[in-house]
Amino acid sequence: MGREPGPGAAPPLLIACALGIEQFALRSADRGGAPGPVTVLRTGMGPERAHRAVSRVLGEERWRDAAVIASGFCAGLAPGMHPGDLIVADETRAADGTTPCTGTELLVKALERAVPGRAVHTGPLIGSDHVVRGPERAALRAGGAIAVDMESAATLRTATSSGPRPVAAVRVVVDAPEHELVRIGTVRGGISAFRVLRAVLPAFFEWHRSSLLPRR
Repeated sequence: MGREPGPGAAPPLLIACALGIEQFALRSADRGGAPGPVTVLRTGMGPERAHRAVSRVLGEERWRDAAVIASGFCAGLAPGMHPGDLIVADETRAADGTTPCTGTELLVKALERAVPGRAVHTGPLIGSDHVVRGPERAALRAGGAIAVDMESAATLRTATSSGPRPVAAVRVVVDAPEHELVRIGTVRGGISAFRVLRAVLPAFFEWHRSSLLPRR
């Protein structure tokens, strides 16, 4: 999965994603600057698979104190979004509840430095158990969500239910109301999103480092 914690190491960082292409983007990026052990977990698609995979890893002693970031691609819900835009959730929503995210403002600033020129949107990220298209997207937007994916809400809900820890969700828009895709990676929008995803790790490490500092 990744480099494992050693004795006296800082708490690790678990980055969870669903797809092989997402895992490849995150694994192939430069790991320099990580304050502790890092692993990129491919959970498989859907909330149930995300729940099972994250539960399994966090149930292991060496990962039980890990900070958790849900990452990968998503569908943007707001008009004017473009492939390659970044979504930083201030909370994730699903039928079983809402999970507040940690250090959202810091993460936004870190991403603006890591991926200059890319729009960063902040707001609620909603979970679904299926690919959302057309009128259903408009209904989710009317409820206040700015983006939708299938795994983030389940990932963060599972992470916080197994113990207190910093959690975040950062997604790259791969399609949006004016740029709906048929398949990830088959058109320019998918390529753009892949390149952005490869660039986000420095921001993740900055967020992780900040989460290790004592709180006053």
